[in-house]
Amino acid sequence: MSFESVVARLKSFDAYPKTLEDFRTKTYGGAIITMVSAVIMAILFLSELNYFLSVDVDQELIVDTMRGQKMKIYVDITFPKIGCSLLSMDAMDVSGESQIDVISNIFKQRLHLDGTPIDAEEEKHDIADNAKKQVEEVKNVTTLDPNRCESCYGAENSKLSCCNTCEQVREAYRIKGWAFVNSETIEQCKREGYSKKMKNSQNEGCRMYGFLLVSKVAGNFHIAPGKSFQSSHVHVHDLNFLDGGSTVSFQNYFIVKYHQLLKMRVPQLLFNKFYGRITSLFTKIVFF
Repeated sequence: MSFESVVARLKSFDAYPKTLEDFRTKTYGGAIITMVSAVIMAILFLSELNYFLSVDVDQELIVDTMRGQKMKIYVDITFPKIGCSLLSMDAMDVSGESQIDVISNIFKQRLHLDGTPIDAEEEKHDIADNAKKQVEEVKNVTTLDPNRCESCYGAENSKLSCCNTCEQVREAYRIKGWAFVNSETIEQCKREGYSKKMKNSQNEGCRMYGFLLVSKVAGNFHIAPGKSFQSSHVHVHDLNFLDGGSTVSFQNYFIVKYHQLLKMRVPQLLFNKFYGRITSLFTKIVFF
């Protein structure tokens, strides 16, 4: 069977035979139908393409049966002009749970002002580890009695009855709810050069990264300068923002209360109401 015969058999199945060119007639109506058909086909094609590329959002409400478990919040924040020794991280939620000065899973990396790391290894944000490290540094400088029990300067408590390092004194103050104002009067801080370290941190940056373990309820976490503590059920930090000559007053009330944290005096009646806002205000000024 030749190729021509096969083609001829295929042509016999054509249900729409074409007329000869001599018998074809082009009209305006046919042109309009052709144009309208082309427009309709283009619209249908674009609509189908848009439907194919669009994303359908289905909302679904599921009961969380794992509410009792903790949730991880990963953070990686760089402060280009604030030293690591000045920063601490806290987390709080509406259930009343507070993590004051988070002590695990958060790392600090000291940075030059140009953003390059100063230390090859990161410093873990852990009070206990830092205290042990400072004890070793002190032993290298001078010979101290390993069984000594130095004073906490009136801040002794059930957790810390002895303060052999500056960090332990600060922690005792934090637990007591006292502000750590003058390190020059603390022998442990003088011995470890705490003031010098704080001055050196003025020309450094800090990168804080790691994760927090928090409950699955509404809350917040924040990074702020200084050590944090609770005072009269208020969350505050021990960094001194203002000098002793600064005052704040409201309307015609007399200035009757003096507070060592912010070095300011406010009316007794309005202190509890406005204190949290004042603290937040000055915290924002420091960062921004």
